[in-house]
Order: sequence, then C-alpha cells, then structure tokens
Amino acid sequence: MKVDIILAGVGGQGILSIASIIGDAVLSENLFLKQAETHGMSQRGGAVVSHLRISDSEIASDLIPTGSADLIISVEPMESLRYLPFLSSNGYLVTNTTPFENIVNYPDINDIIAEVKKQPHFVAIDADKIAADLGNKRVSNVVILGAATPFIKITPEKIEAGIKRIFGRKGDKIVELNLKAFKAGLEFALKNS
Repeated sequence: MKVDIILAGVGGQGILSIASIIGDAVLSENLFLKQAETHGMSQRGGAVVSHLRISDSEIASDLIPTGSADLIISVEPMESLRYLPFLSSNGYLVTNTTPFENIVNYPDINDIIAEVKKQPHFVAIDADKIAADLGNKRVSNVVILGAATPFIKITPEKIEAGIKRIFGRKGDKIVELNLKAFKAGLEFALKNS
C-alpha cells in the first residue's frame, strides 16, 4: 500500500490541520509516514503546500516526484492547478471551487474550474458553502478532507478518530462540527466521483 498526497492551499485555510488528521489516522494504522511542507508566507495569504507520503513499508524521501502523486487535495482552486504536474495519470484531484482571491490579477474562476474538469479524475466541491450551511465556514478544510477520503486508502472511521483526537482539546461542539463537515464532504464525493 502506498499513497502520495499533495496538500495545497493558502495560508490560514487549514492545510496543516488536514495533514495532522491524516497523519494521526495513518499512525493509528501502524503505517509509515513522511511529510514535507512549505508555509513560509502562509500568514500573509501565501501558498502552502505539503507532501504527504503513506506506505506500509519504509519511505526513503519525503518529497513526491513529478507525475507520481495519487491525490491532490486543494482547499483553493487555483492552487490545485499549480500542482497538476505532480499528479499521476491515474491520480485524483479534489478541490474546493471557492477561490481565495489573494492577488489582484486572480484568474477568472470559470477558467480555473474548466481546467479542473479537464482532469480524468476529479471532485470539485463548494466546500465553503457546505461549511457555511453547517454553521461555520472555517470547517471547509474538513469538508475537503471528507471529499478526499475515498482516495486516501484509510477508512473513514480512522479519519473520524483522527478528527476526534486532533480537535478533542477544543471541546465536543468543535469535534461534532468537524465530524459533520467531514461526513458532508465524504457523502458529496461518493455521489460525485
């Protein structure tokens, strides 16, 4: 078993929380995990990327080679396109459709989504709307995680357990909100992939 995942987004969108939840689930399965991340400009709305490698055997490098990622999980649509060269021909792209317009010449969102839809395997989800409907737009990252779960090769129950452990210190209400967000994203992906 091997899964190479690129996590992409903009600072403050919860990429590192997604990585922590997946990492927790992976370790609970006694699998190997390597992670590398870049988030130097994240506090200013800059790009954030994380390479997450999961395997049932030892992993030599924490960086994913071009053309070999099994999955791109992106909480920002333009950032999803930036990392397409890493995606394998059989890989899945799971992206939010709500832009984070952090530059003055941000491309037209319709053009971005058209590029996403050219991919052979994708899930494009309005995670911000789903999160807002649940009562808090800040859980849009967990909606995206739910939508990506069918392609991670870790059971949803293990991811849910990771959510409980990662958010447990924030209280039961936060845990329940994140579990609802996760289930909403998972349900969307199962119906739309």
